Amino acid sequence: MARTAAVGLDNFEKIIEGNYFYVDKTDFIREWWENGDKVTLITRPRRFGKTLTLSMTEQFFSVNYAGRGELFRGLSIWKEEKLRGLQGSYPVLNLSFAGIKSSCFATAREMICQEIVRVYMQNRFLLDHDTLALQEKEYFNSISDTMSDAAASAALNRMSGYLARYYGKNVIILLDEYDTPMQEAYLAGYWEEMLLFTRSLFHSSFKTNPYLERAILTGITRVSKESIFSDLNNLKVITVTSPKYAFAFGFTEEEVFLALEEYGLSHKKAEVQQWYDGFQFGSCGHIYNPWSVLNLLAEKKIAPYWAHTSSNRLIEKLIRENGAEIKIIMEDLLNGGTRNVTIEEEVAYSQLDHDADAVWSLFLAGGYLKIDRIQINRRGKEEYTLSLTNRESRAAFDEIVTGWFSNGELKYDTFTDALLSDNKKYMNEYLNVIAQETFSSFDTGRKVSRFKQPENFYHGFVLGLIADLREIYTITSNRESGDGRYDVLMEPKNAVLDDGIILEFKVQEAPEASLQDTVRAAWKQILVKKYSAVLEAKGISKERIRIYGFAFRGKEVLIDGGRYDMLQQKEAAGNE
Repeated sequence: MARTAAVGLDNFEKIIEGNYFYVDKTDFIREWWENGDKVTLITRPRRFGKTLTLSMTEQFFSVNYAGRGELFRGLSIWKEEKLRGLQGSYPVLNLSFAGIKSSCFATAREMICQEIVRVYMQNRFLLDHDTLALQEKEYFNSISDTMSDAAASAALNRMSGYLARYYGKNVIILLDEYDTPMQEAYLAGYWEEMLLFTRSLFHSSFKTNPYLERAILTGITRVSKESIFSDLNNLKVITVTSPKYAFAFGFTEEEVFLALEEYGLSHKKAEVQQWYDGFQFGSCGHIYNPWSVLNLLAEKKIAPYWAHTSSNRLIEKLIRENGAEIKIIMEDLLNGGTRNVTIEEEVAYSQLDHDADAVWSLFLAGGYLKIDRIQINRRGKEEYTLSLTNRESRAAFDEIVTGWFSNGELKYDTFTDALLSDNKKYMNEYLNVIAQETFSSFDTGRKVSRFKQPENFYHGFVLGLIADLREIYTITSNRESGDGRYDVLMEPKNAVLDDGIILEFKVQEAPEASLQDTVRAAWKQILVKKYSAVLEAKGISKERIRIYGFAFRGKEVLIDGGRYDMLQQKEAAGNE
């Protein structure tokens, strides 16, 4: 009989005692201990077992679990006789910053202090022993959610000392989701305050702490060393490109296929592979999303379980502020394309407003994109070829794309209805209304230069409007066709029912007397450059192709066009 798949349960003890579905990842303990690194920072995508891993590590080492070897009996770690003696032998401090989310620094700081207070309450037994001097007991009792910065910074250091003195062994510190407060601080505008507070806390806890045996920090992103880890030279950083602990987070294909057999789902192997495979840590590929596989086992059906598990506000902010180029690239990725980029895995929050490529680092760290290839470019730097990880990450990616224009008051699907029905009058009326209400809230790009085409902003804007048509159209941008590169081409997935559509964007320039001249130049370019060639090559006749020019002047828009063959005849007659 198959074990129960308990979704969302991240307490190792409860999983083992309840005989719930569990994939043995205890070899992580051996690998981590034998590596001997003082402070280890591990970044993995959300829902990849980071919290469960720390729970497992705590319960193996913690003196609070002394004599609980039965939790690990039969698992990989218990085969290592030399490690069995470590079980239950160290004082452990286990903290989580996962819930530190606030719109203001004062509240976020208080929440961090509350987490420290929780640690002190767990070890309140120390007050009943003569291990602590009177002055130390007074300090212990002064720890509160309103304590001073100095007291908060020293709190974990001093608790380490108290426990080390009581047990005669240094302390292991585990900190889950260390980067959540950093992300929230950046989004809410109090990054500098959070930086000063956490830098002091981390310095005291992980750098100048003589009572620290070892530590593990987990998170999604690698916050730059120059910010919160400025002088932490004992830090070993493990990112998604690092070879260490490659199999400790996520499920291998062998583990997934064994689980499918246990639950009678072997017939779904190929589909499960398409949906949840594709993650790569170091050089180890075919890593599956554990959250999604666990939900699959519980629900017995394939669905995008991972896509809705957390907020993407940071990524959405960077997309919105980076202009249209990034939206065009994302549209290309959704259509099976790749992106070559040189990225820094460190996230420098102070530089995010100036780094247009930072979003790709976040997409990679977050699991949305995978590395297809790494090569050294002409500048001697590593260049990554990135693509969407799997069908589920595509669903999450698609959700972000369609979220660009989320607005409860504006129904953008009516624009696509007008486009599909060739209702130019409504298209013009509606897009002009939306432009007036929306353009002011969209950044047309932070790095405006002579190399940046002004059409790109409008290009990206319209891509957002037609995003929900991807179910019936393959939408591509800036591809070669005929004698040039079209702006947007919509190839129908059912050419019998739907027309092919080509869009061209132009911003009015000085020589053009009116928007009418500009919009004519736009659709005429489609004819002259023969952008329809790619559609015609797939058997779609000119009678089944519609072309539209979009002319822009600030927030004013004019759209015109029609059937390719009719406009071609009109243009020929006008030139006679």
